[in-house]
Amino acid sequence: MRCLSVLRRMATAVLVTVILMSSPEKIEMNIHAATQLLLDARNSGVVLDWRRLAVGDAATAYAVQDAQLLQLGPVGAWKVGSKGRGFEPACSPLPLSCVMASGARLSGPQWRQRGLEVELALRVGRDCDPGNELLSREQLLDVFDAVMPAIEVVETRLGRLPCENPWASMADLQSHGALVVGEAIPMPANAPELDAIVATLAIDGREAARTTGGNPAELWPTLAWLARHCALRGMPLKKGQFVTTGSCTGLVNARAGTLVEATLEGIGGVALRFAD
Repeated sequence: MRCLSVLRRMATAVLVTVILMSSPEKIEMNIHAATQLLLDARNSGVVLDWRRLAVGDAATAYAVQDAQLLQLGPVGAWKVGSKGRGFEPACSPLPLSCVMASGARLSGPQWRQRGLEVELALRVGRDCDPGNELLSREQLLDVFDAVMPAIEVVETRLGRLPCENPWASMADLQSHGALVVGEAIPMPANAPELDAIVATLAIDGREAARTTGGNPAELWPTLAWLARHCALRGMPLKKGQFVTTGSCTGLVNARAGTLVEATLEGIGGVALRFAD
C-alpha cells in the first residue's frame, strides 16, 4: 500500500512537471496555428469556423494579432474601444495596407459583411513611448496633432456566427476590414470628447444613423491606456499612425454597390463606395 502511494505521488509529480514544461510550448503552438488559420482565411476568402481557434485569453489574442502583422505589413493605425467607465479597453494594430483615404472604392470577395462604423480618429504627431506611465490629457494633446472622421469597415474572417469566443474575435484584428479616413484638421483648441460628438451615416444618400454621444468610451483615459499598452507590448505609437476610437453610430451593414458617406459635426466628412 505504501509503495502504491509513493508511486502515485511520483506519477503526479511527473504529470505536473510535464504540464509546466509543455504549457508555454502549447501556447506557442496555439498562437502559430491560430495565426496561420486566420491568414489562410484572409488570403483565400473562405471563412474559418471560430471553434478551430485555440485562443483563450487576451494575451494569446494579442500575440496572434502581432504575428499576423508580421505577415500583413507595418502598422498604419490602431483601433481601440471601451464599453465605458470601469471597463478595460481592447485594441488591435491595423495594417497600413488597410488604411485608405476618403473616396476609396472597395471591391472583391473579401467585402462580404460590409459593416460600417463611424468613428473619431486621431493622428499621432510624434513618437510616443511612455513605458508604464498613464499619460494625462494634457500630455496626450502633445502626442496627437490632428483629428479626422473615419469609417471602419467591419469584416470578420470567422464563420459559424455568432462567435461565442470573444478572444477569437479579438485575435481576428477585432474584425477589422478597412479604415477609411477623411481630411485631417489640426487638433482643436477645444479638444473633442466622445460624449458630445454628433455623427451621421448615409447610404446612397439616405440617412442610416444619426447619434449624439453614441460612443460610451471616455476618450482621453482610453487613449492613455492605449499608449501605455502599445509601449509595454513593444509597439509604441509612431508619428503618422492613426488611432480610431470606436463606433459613434453602432454597426450598420450596407449592400454591394452602395455609396457610404459619414460626417462628424465640426470635424468633417468621409466617404467610400462598395463595388457591385
